[in-house]
Amino acid sequence: MGEKQVIEIKVELRWTPWVKWEEVEKDAREVGVSPPPLPGVYEVRREGEERRLIIGKASDLRMRVKQGLVRGKVPHAPGERLRASEDTRRLLIRWAETEWPAAVEEFLLKRHEEKFGGLPDYVKTR
Repeated sequence: MGEKQVIEIKVELRWTPWVKWEEVEKDAREVGVSPPPLPGVYEVRREGEERRLIIGKASDLRMRVKQGLVRGKVPHAPGERLRASEDTRRLLIRWAETEWPAAVEEFLLKRHEEKFGGLPDYVKTR
């Protein structure tokens, strides 16, 4: 048996307020909202619902959320499926910066499964 190691990661997330999809879609220079070009996690839900549609991670939130998820200018498979199936006028997005996006995403997905009995609708099964 090899060496045993326990790793604990304590992460404090400072979520942005929920932002309407349309606000992220707009150009930030014209009163739109843009995530920072930093690593982090993001969530998408419908107005009035708690269940998430997407929980994701990003090495660059601006590129992943604004250009991939919302605008479809860079590949984002869950975003493509979501844009084809949902009324984006009813969607809200939020994000939080973190140095540990993969670990935090995994935690958020696990917590979502425990709370709602499954993964978000547009997230592939692990």
